[in-house]
Amino acid sequence: MAKSLEESLKILMSGVEQVLPKDGLTKKLEKKKILKVKLGFDPTAPDVHLGHAVVLKKLKQFQDLGHEIIFLIGDFTAKIGDPSGKSKTRPPLSSEQIKENAKTYFEQVGKIVDSKKTTIRYNSEWLSKMDFEEVLKLAGKVTLARLVERDDFQKRLKENLPIGLHELFYPVMQGYDSVALEADVELGGTDQTFNLLMGRVLQEQFDQTPQVSITMPILEGLDGVQKMSKSLGNYVGLNEDPREAYCKLMSISDKLMWRYLKLLLAKSDSDIKSMQRGVESSKLHPMQIKKQMAFDIVKEFWSEERAGEGQEKFEALFQNKDYSKATEVKFSQNFANPVWIVELLKEIGAIKTSSEARRLLESGSVSIDDNVIKDFKSEVSWVVGMTIKVGKHRIYKIG
Repeated sequence: MAKSLEESLKILMSGVEQVLPKDGLTKKLEKKKILKVKLGFDPTAPDVHLGHAVVLKKLKQFQDLGHEIIFLIGDFTAKIGDPSGKSKTRPPLSSEQIKENAKTYFEQVGKIVDSKKTTIRYNSEWLSKMDFEEVLKLAGKVTLARLVERDDFQKRLKENLPIGLHELFYPVMQGYDSVALEADVELGGTDQTFNLLMGRVLQEQFDQTPQVSITMPILEGLDGVQKMSKSLGNYVGLNEDPREAYCKLMSISDKLMWRYLKLLLAKSDSDIKSMQRGVESSKLHPMQIKKQMAFDIVKEFWSEERAGEGQEKFEALFQNKDYSKATEVKFSQNFANPVWIVELLKEIGAIKTSSEARRLLESGSVSIDDNVIKDFKSEVSWVVGMTIKVGKHRIYKIG
């Protein structure tokens, strides 16, 4: 059944950080036409995580209301890397890396949006075909003063850190994506505000009606400090084992729990305040709320059955200390013994890089049979039955 303007606005404005212009969405909806709603992702890593889910759920709301949603994979812009929030130039990705990362993107996104009703586009379709004359014409539509207004560049200029000329083109290219798609609405996190507004600027330059820019809050990662990011190791990926996801979610702080309830489960402020009063009066225990939160998140993005399995694993491992539920790993007879701790962590699948191992070790987040290991150069003699704990949420057992 079609929703009224008021009902549609209530749904689409829920949880939104900012709409620019303020009355832009109302005016678009008043025209009663199907809107082209754009969300872009650069495949700089192969995983979509719960941080991305915040904006993807908003995209799904537009879809459910009958609008055309366009999932744009920035295979061309990924070669530069979005400078948003970066204090230094990002290393460029090869075409092979980008292609590999993009492969599973849409499969993961399909857990949230209806894949059959989603338009997928790649910005190499138009950006790779531009000749140098066209690039110069596009560059002429934006001033340098406008580009260096952004906080990331201002900060680097003050600290005498280099800014690559190619980085200045990133917001211009993202803005041109909106021109190529004739987008009515573009979604993004609050860190994307500058890029989204560039789309409006360029659409006006190309005599198009400017898009409405809608930004969603940034979800903090498991550490509760930095935004969720695979490179920081503080993420829950939509492609990972849901039992591991449940245990990861149980590792967040009680303070961060309220944020996850609001952004991932759309709990209202009144519902959250009610639960907080319950905790303050000792009628509710934070653990009780967190377990329900983890269950509901895994249920939404995986299934109710997998959520139950996650809860069972968490209770066995962390509440009952029953390590029979730990992730079992088997080593080949040729695997070194003793072995460098970093190689051991890689072999069990706990880490992918040595730098990640160093960070975990130095923070005291790795223990073997309850003995904390901090020395990056340590060698470990492994035996069957040994338990390895990595962070607050991962326990492995050598089988």
